[in-house]
Amino acid sequence: MRRRGFLGTAGVALVSGCSALSNDAGESEQPTQADGEWPMYRSNAANTGHARNEIGPTDGVTRRWTVTADDAVGSSPAVVDGTVYVGSRDGHVYAVDRNDGSGRWTFATGDGVVSSPAVVDGTVYVGSNDGKLYALDATDGDLQWAFATDAAVQSSPAVVDGTVYVGGTDRYAYAIDAASGERTWAYQTDGAVYSSPAVVDGTVYLRTDNRGLYALDTATGKSRWTYGTLSGGVSSPAVADGTFYVGSDNRRLYAMDAASGEPLWTFETDNSVFSSPAVAGGTVYVGSDDGKLYAIDTASGDVEWEFAAGGPVFSSPAIVDGTVYTGSNDGNVYGIDATSGDRQWSFETGSPVLSSPAVVGGTLYVGTVAGELYALEAE
Repeated sequence: MRRRGFLGTAGVALVSGCSALSNDAGESEQPTQADGEWPMYRSNAANTGHARNEIGPTDGVTRRWTVTADDAVGSSPAVVDGTVYVGSRDGHVYAVDRNDGSGRWTFATGDGVVSSPAVVDGTVYVGSNDGKLYALDATDGDLQWAFATDAAVQSSPAVVDGTVYVGGTDRYAYAIDAASGERTWAYQTDGAVYSSPAVVDGTVYLRTDNRGLYALDTATGKSRWTYGTLSGGVSSPAVADGTFYVGSDNRRLYAMDAASGEPLWTFETDNSVFSSPAVAGGTVYVGSDDGKLYAIDTASGDVEWEFAAGGPVFSSPAIVDGTVYTGSNDGNVYGIDATSGDRQWSFETGSPVLSSPAVVGGTLYVGTVAGELYALEAE
């Protein structure tokens, strides 16, 4: 893909009109939408991937707009106050208008941005492969602070009660004051933390690429429990109704008691589970590199249905109003009935979809390996 000239200095915000994103609006009409929110990876700090009060497309989609970065968009979008925020491996964080995809600002970090932004109280928090966690003004992209670690920050931050929680590939989990960027605590784990923490009821839950699962006190960083007999992976945990769910590269999805770390059940797929689980209505949904999306009963661990895509499902599902949305390495985005597993629609992007969908106000936003950010709405 053609490189663009402004890609250079790390830590520089470029306002609307100076973005590296090229915009291609769709043919459908573009009415103003009511403001909904998908403020962070998996929609909420518990990482459930479920937005209770949103609506999404159910009977087919059309492209509302597409914008294109200079490298892959594996980062998952956040949508707040009429703006879509996303990172790219071209080293930039982008803010674009939710309705028409026009650029609002661009911020250059020092390396690729795989981390998904969290947008809370007017600030965008996002990690970079340059080893920093950035806090940016949500309106104009100006740098508020940068927190330096010793390796890439691919984990997506969770922001709760004035604290940013994030993992680093330097093997640490961090709690950082959201206002000042000062470290509150750091906890050394057994491996790189690519996954994104879940924060629920005073506990931070995370996993490493080695074998470790951790539950840490949000205030002190002290361990509540650890579980070290899993295989590694990058699947991020979800916590719902007192249960901790996480995938692993040993083909399994695990359910564990969130308070004690005791295993409850395991479900085995036919390949690695890099996808992060989503939970709603007594069902946990997760993709596998075996090319399937699974719906599993949260109480028993029994499969309710499975949906076959045309390639690995690395993308993490989103659940909105009775529909499960996910991408696949086959280049498609899918809308699937959450109860039956029947396909409602599919949309071909032409490039693997590793990004996880955000669904707000009837529109789905998702990135592709080709560097495109799509907005898809009902036909």
